[in-house]
Amino acid sequence: MNALRLKLAVAAVGLATLAAPPLAHAAEATPAAVLDTYADIAQATYGDSLATARTLSMAVNRLIDDPSAEAMRAAKAAWLTARVPYQQTEVYRFGNPIVDDWEGKVNAWPLDEGLIDYVDQGAYGSENDQNAFYAVNVIANPQLTAGGAALDASKIDAGLLQRLHEIDEIEANVATGYHAIEFLLWGQDLNGTEAGAGNRPWTDFGRGDACTNGNCDRRGAYLKVATELLISELEEMVANWADGGAARAALTANGENQGLSMILTGMGSLSYGELAGERMKLGLLLHDPEEEHDCFSDNTHNSHFYDALGIMNVYQGRYVRIDGSVVEGPSLEDLAAAKNSKLAATLAADIGATVEAMRAMKTAADSRTMSYDQMIGEGNAAGNAMVQKAIDALVTQTRSIERIVAALELGQIDFEGSDSLDNPKAVFQ
Repeated sequence: MNALRLKLAVAAVGLATLAAPPLAHAAEATPAAVLDTYADIAQATYGDSLATARTLSMAVNRLIDDPSAEAMRAAKAAWLTARVPYQQTEVYRFGNPIVDDWEGKVNAWPLDEGLIDYVDQGAYGSENDQNAFYAVNVIANPQLTAGGAALDASKIDAGLLQRLHEIDEIEANVATGYHAIEFLLWGQDLNGTEAGAGNRPWTDFGRGDACTNGNCDRRGAYLKVATELLISELEEMVANWADGGAARAALTANGENQGLSMILTGMGSLSYGELAGERMKLGLLLHDPEEEHDCFSDNTHNSHFYDALGIMNVYQGRYVRIDGSVVEGPSLEDLAAAKNSKLAATLAADIGATVEAMRAMKTAADSRTMSYDQMIGEGNAAGNAMVQKAIDALVTQTRSIERIVAALELGQIDFEGSDSLDNPKAVFQ
């Protein structure tokens, strides 16, 4: 699929998903069938994530091989496109240990970007008492000494990046994944809550006298290796959801009810502790643009929207692929409706309300009326209210998810929590 067709297909994903007919497979909804649909959608969304990552890799290689402003724009566009299907997979975290254990290698954030490359030290600082690798700048330093240990970084390869990732067991030492690539393409966003994203010049990948900020060859090597690693990780996850794959098999390893609990754990934990709490309420409480998910590219509005859409996909049992084809089957909504149609319809309405609240933020950002980091800025009453509305919708849908758990008689499920929601005073301590 060429870049234009891919872009058009991705743009249609949200509307096509929302057009799903309710309870289309109600008569076929058994727990086993619902689990099959859930696994099929996982395989498809990770498959689309892999396909778009491969397109990103081609754009990255063009940037490195023949640097130009146009090549830089194309690589950024490919990264943004790659986020669309990936964010729709996040509903598979939390309930699926295989996914949760793997996820940090591809989507960990926030990151101490000074680990990777040059930073504005006035904004970032030059050291951190909690992290010896806070500003080591591996791209500029083939030999590193941090925390009393020497590290040979003369060759930027997969082994080096994997060793650096969460080195010293510090989660902010993010050396791989989407956000490391994002930083290398955009650079720091130094605009605070004013308009504008990161603005790394394409000449940071230039050759000879056209190279800015030094070490362009090593910067290109890092970007290339990080993108190749992303592809490798996604290949692993696609295989995990294929027939006979470990993640698919784990759904029924301890009985069908356990599989249904895994689905609902993912939906509830992403809704509440992760998205409403850590990704949204925390940044709103602190009015801190460093707490936005895609902070270098100002793409956070899309990340949040497609996270919410992923929850809808799983509940409806329907996913629109990047090529426009549809993967669908008996759904959790069908199964819930057979137990309590009123509760099932309420959750469907709540999820729809969340998606629409996210869409309002997306529309404001896409139209350049207000980016997400501006929405959470101190004193921006309209932006704050827009974000809070989405948070409230997520909390409401979580309560409905809890009622579905009870209706399906699945026992106690503990969703991820967040101090931002449960104990806001702790955020400021």
